[in-house]
Amino acid sequence: MIKDSFIYLRGLRHVDFTVFCVSDGQKNYFDPQFNRSVPYSSGQQVKRSIMDAFLSLIHAEPSPTTFYFDVDRKGALKEGEVMSLCNPMYADQLIGGWMKSGKGGTEKTLKRRSPLSISAMTPLHPLLASLPKENISFDRSDRPNVHKVIVRDPDGNQLDDEQISKLLNGQDRSLLRKWIPDNSRATGLFVYDVAVDLRRLFSVSENQIEPEVSQETLEDLKKSGWVLGKSVFGNVLTMPKVQREKLMPAIADALIEWQITSNQARTYSPMETLAIAISDNANAIAAAIRAKLIDDADDKPKAKPIIDKNAGADLFITLPCAGYVVTEDEQSDALERAKQELVDKMMAFDYENQL
Repeated sequence: MIKDSFIYLRGLRHVDFTVFCVSDGQKNYFDPQFNRSVPYSSGQQVKRSIMDAFLSLIHAEPSPTTFYFDVDRKGALKEGEVMSLCNPMYADQLIGGWMKSGKGGTEKTLKRRSPLSISAMTPLHPLLASLPKENISFDRSDRPNVHKVIVRDPDGNQLDDEQISKLLNGQDRSLLRKWIPDNSRATGLFVYDVAVDLRRLFSVSENQIEPEVSQETLEDLKKSGWVLGKSVFGNVLTMPKVQREKLMPAIADALIEWQITSNQARTYSPMETLAIAISDNANAIAAAIRAKLIDDADDKPKAKPIIDKNAGADLFITLPCAGYVVTEDEQSDALERAKQELVDKMMAFDYENQL
């Protein structure tokens, strides 16, 4: 195996009083060491946001997906398989991976592991994020002549205005205002990690015992100029150099500039990037952007964020970072330089001669 077949990236972001990855309010988990609940965004949501950014940058639509449903003998509709095309000529399939398994095992399963391994976005440290709550309202009481109120009795019959007035007699209650209590929010410093497997990034396996693609798709790829070669995974077909070099800047941009765009995000926060660490060593990025417990006079544990340029990773620190971490190395073009670093590392890999 040739050297430097992985790129590891860690991004540090500031999140300000927002909601992402909703599950009964802001999704959160309990940290047993520090005895507190902290918010997070799932790896699936981060991956979807990265893929959305990637497709937008290359001006491409997502590959078509087929949703199957079955009707049982009682006439009820049941959810069936979800099938993708399993075709790497679609950019989101190439980068995102796929799995296709036909009903009843009548078709051979096609499975391609994504070359991008993407973590959840979690607090840099449990003590550097919080889960505040607030009561909110859906209020339309300022326009009572515009909006409509319907009150139904236990049998579903609509009450008239006189019946509603009797019902509300003696109650200080508005029917044009709904209270929504205990809405949790996410705030603090968060990190996400990505591992890019360059061996898989632009290649698909020719193996038909445990296939990634069908034999028909393999023939189409060969006709499209994909090159036959070898990797640690066996014989592979690799995307032509001209095509992959068009995709590299978009991949780099999406890994850094993604924003949560799914319908599970609300209450806007720019989630500005404070720092990016890049290395071919996973431990180096974890050391470059980390937190440290500190002693405090009141005996309550505290943590401080640390940006360490001597940890073995390439560090790119943005201007906003100086507002949250002590640093003298922030630069206005940090993110552009980080993107170029990713492109350079992708360019340097010898995709045609992996062995």
